[in-house]
Amino acid sequence: MKLRFLGKNSTPGDSPTLYATDQDSYVVQGWKVFANDLLMRLDVLEGQTVIEVPTELFEHLTKDGLPSGEIKRFTDPIKIVTGGGTCVLQGPEMCDPEALSQMRMPDYETCIEVPKSSITALLEEDGGPDHVSAT
Repeated sequence: MKLRFLGKNSTPGDSPTLYATDQDSYVVQGWKVFANDLLMRLDVLEGQTVIEVPTELFEHLTKDGLPSGEIKRFTDPIKIVTGGGTCVLQGPEMCDPEALSQMRMPDYETCIEVPKSSITALLEEDGGPDHVSAT
């Protein structure tokens, strides 16, 4: 799998990153979620993982030809929106060796692969709030 870097939201030591793939999907790199209060609210299946990223990370979707990166719907793969400007995503943990070799990822981060359609659906207007807010 080949990755195309779209962008990152970095502070020293942190590097949530967004990539487009050559397989009609996106790879979202973010902080591993270890907080039990968040994990207990989710049903994490084998082979899946949970990450947290700033919502602004999706603004980089414009570099993939999308008109906006503003999240307007909070559905899969987004599971929780926090009060701190981040969102918790759940999905299949990336295990493609070729893709992983193209990334720089600290030990406290991991990444998930999600279909482009799942991410682009987040940019569409929705009739009402359907997200879970973390307190």
